[in-house]
Order: sequence, then structure tokens, then C-alpha cells
Amino acid sequence: MRYKPLKYSAMLNPTNPLIVQSDRTILLDVHAPLAEECRNALIPFAELERSPEHLHTYRLTPLSLWNAVSAGFTAEDAISTLNEYSRFPIPQAVEFWMKETSGKFGKLKMTIPENADADTCDFLFLEAASIPIYKEINAAKQMKDLLSPDADEKKLRFVLKLVNRGIVKQKLLQLGWPVEDLVPLRDGEPLEVSMREKCLSGSSLKVRDYQKKAADALVGDKGPGSGFGTIVLPCGAGKTIVGMEIMARLKTSTLVVTTNISAVHQWIAELLDKTNLEEDQIGEYTGEEKEIKPVTVATYQVLTWRPDPDSPYPHFDLFRKRGWGLIIYDEVHLLPAPVFRITAELQTIRRVGLTATLIREDGCEGHVFSLVGPKRYDVPWKELETSGWIAEAECIEIRIDLPEDKEIEYAVANQRAKHRIASDNVLKRDVVKKLINLCPEDRIIVIGQYIEQLEILAQELGAPLITGKTSNAERDRIYASFRSGESRIIVVSKVANFAIDLPDASVAIQISGTFGSRQEEAQRLGRLLRPKNRKARFFTLITRGTVEEEFGMHRQKFLAEQGYDYRILKYVDDESLREAAD
Repeated sequence: MRYKPLKYSAMLNPTNPLIVQSDRTILLDVHAPLAEECRNALIPFAELERSPEHLHTYRLTPLSLWNAVSAGFTAEDAISTLNEYSRFPIPQAVEFWMKETSGKFGKLKMTIPENADADTCDFLFLEAASIPIYKEINAAKQMKDLLSPDADEKKLRFVLKLVNRGIVKQKLLQLGWPVEDLVPLRDGEPLEVSMREKCLSGSSLKVRDYQKKAADALVGDKGPGSGFGTIVLPCGAGKTIVGMEIMARLKTSTLVVTTNISAVHQWIAELLDKTNLEEDQIGEYTGEEKEIKPVTVATYQVLTWRPDPDSPYPHFDLFRKRGWGLIIYDEVHLLPAPVFRITAELQTIRRVGLTATLIREDGCEGHVFSLVGPKRYDVPWKELETSGWIAEAECIEIRIDLPEDKEIEYAVANQRAKHRIASDNVLKRDVVKKLINLCPEDRIIVIGQYIEQLEILAQELGAPLITGKTSNAERDRIYASFRSGESRIIVVSKVANFAIDLPDASVAIQISGTFGSRQEEAQRLGRLLRPKNRKARFFTLITRGTVEEEFGMHRQKFLAEQGYDYRILKYVDDESLREAAD
């Protein structure tokens, strides 16, 4: 067959920012006029892989497309977006793959038998859209013990036990077949929950439009296929209010699971301040308290505690001790692996995951998709910044030389030791102190990975220190002191990465991190994003010419996807620091 050559006008639009390649990677020219607009348009259906200075690389993956389809973003929408911004025609094979892959969602439907009572029925159907799909699933060894072919072969469906609902979805996703779950969810114990018009603290409360849209996307019409999923919003955008808005719409007994006791106390304070709930309706379930009330707030840590590695998890029964109608998984990207086992069982309960990023460094994004639910709502960080809902922020990387007396030790060290030597660079402490002096009007968080380094720095700064060993009462006291302005500087370990509300923090100085964690980078910047009247600044101190540079580039990927530029400066003298702080 002979192909007609394409006309030049059909082949090239030189002002467009995208190049779509046949291996399903997408190159974004960050200098093109429409680059920022295009970046926001890619967020629903593409994943950022690399973000060097000039060309950012995105990739289309099955999970990214299925998340998009679950949120109502079709393959045609994605293809239209690529066509709008692409410099060259989209390879035909990529368009075909996008349609085929997106089309897999909905080809397997999980349903309840007709006229069955959702509260008492103990088995479900898995319906295949075609004979080839039915035969493929029937031949899969992984499914043999979980699915039984229906007696009526013409139905193209399988029977499964209700208790296997989650694990079946999980395993089918691994086989490349996402399940559209249309089984109605059970209503839990009723509970009258409503949002206040005026908070107890005295400020007026108005749920923002995007927070209402996020709740709409999760609750839906309360019918089949709704009531479960993940909400992705940046730190500082009010994910807790979204959770409370969902509670107010469902009006049911709710279990909230979050990262630590400080976050538990924050959730309880927010619930009392912004809803009509009374103190005797809210329980704390942690290592310190074991109350089960109509609304109970627990930690992942207490749920995953067990006396020894071979014992069962004694606190898992919390999930069954009340007729929960809603479970809120706060910071769902941190959901511990043992809890996935429970979420597999709890498929009859409405559930929402709240997070700033679906990135999991353990690669378990598929578990979140199949067991908690697909992404239902997402909004670009920069869009909220432009609207004034989160603070404007600048990211600045300061590169510091390694002391000469450490060069040989670093050269002969293994990879892990190299990271420790570079992170522990003693010259960083001096730079931290000078940056603090250059930001006299700011509330400052100094955050790092290594406790000994933080202890020395806290002592030199005369600032309070929070680590994993700090008692919960002392943590709450230090956070309160910082919020009130009594303490202008606090030094924190990674325990403060998540679910801590420090609205007046305007500067963060990161002196060390967890290797190349993108998730951690997003969360640490998030400590600064509560709306404020000044630009937030996020400083990262990197030892030049070491593994920290490579890890730093990896950590920055997610924020680059959201539109944040990293300004990189080499520390030479105090004048170079003044440039960074200006």
C-alpha cells in the first residue's frame, strides 16, 4: 500500500508545546507559549516521569487513563487535548491504544443479583461484556478460587462471595482489567451532621466551589457506582473540609483514619469548630485513648500495631465495632500495606481517600484505585494559587560544597553512606542560620531526616524540636506555640510531613530528605500553602556533586508537574544567600 505524504500544515504546528511519541511518552516544551496551560490539561490523564530544564516527559499508563475515565474524562477528551497542544500529529498507534485501554473500564461490571437485598445478599456477579473477555478471566489461574462461572453460560458472568469483592477487583486490575463496581453500598448508622455557617472560633464558614465539586464527585447520586474514590487536592486547600462536607451529605456514622495523634487532635478540633457535632459524639482511638463514638478518629499506627510479627492485628476489629456508613482515609497515599487487607473486606462501606498526591513510592497506586476507589476529583495546584485559595510559593535549591575533610570518606562510601554524608554536611547548619537571619518577618520550619543533625541545629537555634520521640502532649504544645507566634522557628523531623496544619508558616528550610521521595517533597512544600499575605519560600539545601543532587531532581518531579519552578543557586558567600532570600 502506498501512503500519501502529509501536507506540511498537517504535520507541524511549531508554536504548540507537546510532542506525542509512539512509545506513549509525551514531551512538553516548557518554553512554548501554551506550556503552563497544557501542563494543567495533562494532569487528569498523564503521569510526569522526568522534568529537566527544557523538556518534561509525561507517560500515558493504563492506570492514569482508568483514573481519568472513572472521573468522567473519556479517551476522546484526552485525545482532543493532545491534538489541541501537539506540535505533530498523534501517532495512530497511540490513539488506538488510548481508546482500547480506556475502553477496558466498564467491560467488567460487578453487580448484585436482581431484586436482592444489598444488606443481606452474600454473593455478587461479575459480568463480562464479551465472550473473549469472559474466557480470558475464566482461564486466569489467579481467579480460579475466587470466581465460579454462572450456571447459565449465556450470561457471561461469574459468581463471587461478597467477602472477596475487594480482592477480586485487586487481582483483576493486576491482570489489566479494571472493574466497574456497581454494587450498592450499605447505609451505616444514621447521624445528623451539618456544617456550621459560623465556626465556633468566630470566623464565617463558606465551603468553596471546588470543595463542593469534590464532594459531588464522591457522593454522586448515592446510587450504584458512587460513594467511593479518592480526592486529590493540594495541602492547604481544605481536604478536611471536603471530608466534613461529605459527612454532612451522607449523615452517617464515620470512621476517620489519619497519620498520627497530632492529626487526630486536629481532626477533632476541626469537627467541633466547623460542624454541629458535640464532644460526646467524637471519639479518639489511638495509643493513648480507645473511645468508639458515632464519629471516631484513629491513627494508622494503632490499627497496624501487633505484639509480634506472627500475631493478628488486635485493633482491626475497630472497622467492625460500629455500623460505619463512611470511612475517610486521610493522606491515603500513606495507607499502610496491612490496612489494604482490611480495605479489601470493607467494600460495602462508602469510603473516600484524601491526598495531595497519589504517588506511592512502593508502587501501590493500583491498590488505592481498586480498594479505596479511583480518583474522582483533582485540580491543578497553580489554578488554586491563581485563585488565591493556596499561597504563592517559590522553590529554591541551594547547593553547598562538601567540606574537604569529608571528600575521601564520601568517595569510598557505599550508596547509603554517601547519602548520609551528603545530608549531614556540617556547612548546612551555618547556611540555615544565615537564611533565618535573612527572613526576620517569617515563621520558619526547619525540616530534616536525621535526628542527630536536627538536635544539634535545634540547640544552636534555640528552637523547639519535634521528632518521633516527642510526646504527643509536647508536640501539641509546640505546634500551638508556633501558631500563636510565641515560637517563630521550629525544627521538625519527618513526623511533621503529613496532616499538620501550620497556617502561618511562610518559610521551610529542608536540610535532608528521604532519598528521592516525590511524595515527601510535595508534603513538605504543603506545610507552607495555607493562604497568607506573603509569598511562601521553600529552601532545599543540597551538597553539590553528590547523590543528593540526583535524589533532589527525582523529588522535584511532582512539583514540576504542578508548575513549580526550582531556582538553583550555588552558595558562595552571604551575598548569594541574600539573592536566594530576596
